[in-house]
Amino acid sequence: MTVAKVTIKKGREKPIRNRHPWVFSGAVSSAVNAVDGRLVTVVDHKDRFLARGYWNSKSQIQVRILSWEDEAIDDAWWRRMFSRAWGARVQNQARAGLPDNQACRIVNAENDYMPGLVIDRYGDCFVLQAQTLFIDRNKDKIANILHLHFDARHVFERSDIDLRRQEGLDPTVGALIGGPPPDSLILNEGALYHVDIVRGHKTGFYLDQRRNRQKLHDLVQSCASDSPPSLLNLFSYSGGFAIAAQRGSNLRAVNVDSSRAALELAEKNFALNEYDKRSSGASAEHIQADCFDYLRYCVGEGARFDYVVLDPPKFAGQKRQVARAARGYKDLNLKAFRIVKEGGYLMTFSCSGAVSRDLFHKIVFAALADSGRQAQIVEQISAAPDHPVALTFPEGEYLKGLLLRVY
Repeated sequence: MTVAKVTIKKGREKPIRNRHPWVFSGAVSSAVNAVDGRLVTVVDHKDRFLARGYWNSKSQIQVRILSWEDEAIDDAWWRRMFSRAWGARVQNQARAGLPDNQACRIVNAENDYMPGLVIDRYGDCFVLQAQTLFIDRNKDKIANILHLHFDARHVFERSDIDLRRQEGLDPTVGALIGGPPPDSLILNEGALYHVDIVRGHKTGFYLDQRRNRQKLHDLVQSCASDSPPSLLNLFSYSGGFAIAAQRGSNLRAVNVDSSRAALELAEKNFALNEYDKRSSGASAEHIQADCFDYLRYCVGEGARFDYVVLDPPKFAGQKRQVARAARGYKDLNLKAFRIVKEGGYLMTFSCSGAVSRDLFHKIVFAALADSGRQAQIVEQISAAPDHPVALTFPEGEYLKGLLLRVY
């Protein structure tokens, strides 16, 4: 059997020994018998084993590491890795007090030591995202293992992300096992949500915000008053934060998104929970608008809200996009500070992997300074515990957030 071998330049092996999962092109001395989308053995300049991963010459990240042990990457390896990832979810969800594991992320790519692979579970429907060429070539095998290991009735592919283009791949959406998923899949998270696996954002729902929706609910409950509180939910998608906050309260929400389809899904979710038929008096307005423009309108009109949620899409996926992203985040947060009521709360996020937590804090601080307001950090928040971050892979912490009380 021909051995595919990638040799690392002298002095460039330290990140690999420290178990960082990426090998950039500048660290590669030579690649012998390496085929794009196939396994390779990674060695140092003295031909000593470092790791086993997969190769793509078209990518800036030429090797993504699967194991730092000299072991076979076979079906048994995949089953073992899935078992480990699932076991961690069961423990973490219970520790965090989340309701169940029927809706959660099972595999979080590099953070679960399976780079390029994301798997989300919605009951007996599993959604697979193949981000890289190697995973794309092995997705049918992975889907079959999921079917046998988890008794997955459906395995559906949502590989429609920009990252695939860097791997020389086109977007792909379709059933791998079991045909298309149900059109009316409903997720019970204390509140009820329609999940659109085929056309929805990400894999159909923002599972990473699960714990933060609960935090907002708890906050609204703890601050209950006779007069109905107000929430401005920007980049609202299917209304998740508003639906969670309204549970058991008389909160009046305004959901703003540029997508009509997203707002229609939010309207369906609001109707599904039947808040308008209950004595709480909760209500929701759904506005199609550019969120930057709508914030400017609110500032101009002197509008004030008890709670503001800023959960924009990714502004920067690469370092060259960070400066422009920082301007966008500052503009949003500056205007948000100006419309939060005295003693109200701002929950603000960045899901840009290229924007570090430290930088995001500095951006929000700069926005606060320009707003003339004061604010306290109530809590630093991040993704739900089913989205772990490998300690050796800080790039995996893509979702950063702050819960702020504003004066």
